[in-house]
Amino acid sequence: MGSDPVWLVLPDPLSARIFFDCGIVDRLRERLGERLEIVLLMPRADVAGWSDRLAGASVTYRDELFPLRVGIGASIWRRVDRWLDRRIGFYPLALRVSLRYGFHRERLRPGHRNTFLDPTKAGPLPRWDWIERLMLRWHYGGLRYVPRSLAERLRLERPAIVLSNMQMQVDVPLIVAAHRLSLPLVGYIASWDHTVGKGVIWSGMARYLVQNGVMLDDLERYHDISPKRVVVTGWPQTDVFQQRRPRSDYDALLRTFGLDPARPVVLVMGNTPTNAPFERQFVERLVAWWESGSATRFQLLFRPHPRDSEWRERFAGAFGHEGLYVQAPSYTDIEDLALLLQHGDCVVSNAGTILLDSLVNDRPAVCVLYDEGGPPEESWAINNVGGEHYKNLVESDAFYRAHHFSEVTAAIQRALAQPGELAAERARVARELVGEVDGHAADRVVEAIMAGIA
Repeated sequence: MGSDPVWLVLPDPLSARIFFDCGIVDRLRERLGERLEIVLLMPRADVAGWSDRLAGASVTYRDELFPLRVGIGASIWRRVDRWLDRRIGFYPLALRVSLRYGFHRERLRPGHRNTFLDPTKAGPLPRWDWIERLMLRWHYGGLRYVPRSLAERLRLERPAIVLSNMQMQVDVPLIVAAHRLSLPLVGYIASWDHTVGKGVIWSGMARYLVQNGVMLDDLERYHDISPKRVVVTGWPQTDVFQQRRPRSDYDALLRTFGLDPARPVVLVMGNTPTNAPFERQFVERLVAWWESGSATRFQLLFRPHPRDSEWRERFAGAFGHEGLYVQAPSYTDIEDLALLLQHGDCVVSNAGTILLDSLVNDRPAVCVLYDEGGPPEESWAINNVGGEHYKNLVESDAFYRAHHFSEVTAAIQRALAQPGELAAERARVARELVGEVDGHAADRVVEAIMAGIA
């Protein structure tokens, strides 16, 4: 393997951000040199923010491996494969894993915009163990359609393959083709919640990389993967956070937003439209409350989720006010995020990795657990923290809980007045959920990749 090529496959922006902005790509380029091929399976528009990081690298784009136009025979095979996949493949298997183990039990609902949470996508076949084993065998088996261009590249180059997120639908043909050729595969589990509710995890990888011991246990318990093939690396994003930024850089950033560095700033972190459909109402009420008596005490900085394509409408209530600012969503401004989380005075969010990031950075945090303006029967916000991966976090006392708006405002004021109140618990939970925080998680990822491809 000393001279064989290595494909680093980046299928989505969220995991690409970790690999680019935490220095993993740069370290692999240093170690592998011309052996490294960066394979981008996301739309080219999503890669634009990292174009400067690709200078001098050998790069393959999705349309080179997955062409839209193919021959008649391949077109028929592809169409049949997609038809079967909708019934016995990627999403049906993902839903069946969640139904079997009770993942996201409270969040599942027919027609959910997040396909992972729509139980009607579990497929038409009975939920019998032997049937689901056959479904899984087909899903990663020899009958799957693989584009000829992809198969030929793999056959000629015979690379080792590293997946920054091995649970994407677009990964499946690549895994199938590589398995047929007995090529080494290393899979990175992209986030702390992906072992429990983000689909099946193929058991044939040479090495699996996870951020903590909980995820290692999940792979064995739910996916029949031996711990001997799993490496706990820590959470690479904590490397970025551990690098302390001077307050002067934070002050300069606030000035670019038109905010006053001398006054406290409350960071309001958004969730996706899929997970938080009533976020617009929450923003409007928070702004109205702030204007009615708190505008002189602190400022509000709103940060929509990177996947929020509706952010201009959902955060419209915060535009045009002095002392408020709404950032444009971005996958590539991790340095700005680090500055905000190291020096901001309080974080308000519903759920997601941003809540964990806040605790890692020792920020007082308020978790919103109700749906502002939603019908009484709705429970999106509290269900967002009901997953198995949130268990240890939710059972802790590392953040303030807000079950209605008055608790949101009270918690903000308490956090600003007593920023160190929950500091010890924040540190404990951070250690438990992100693994070791020493600035070398990215180094451990690279070492695990190098060992896996060997």
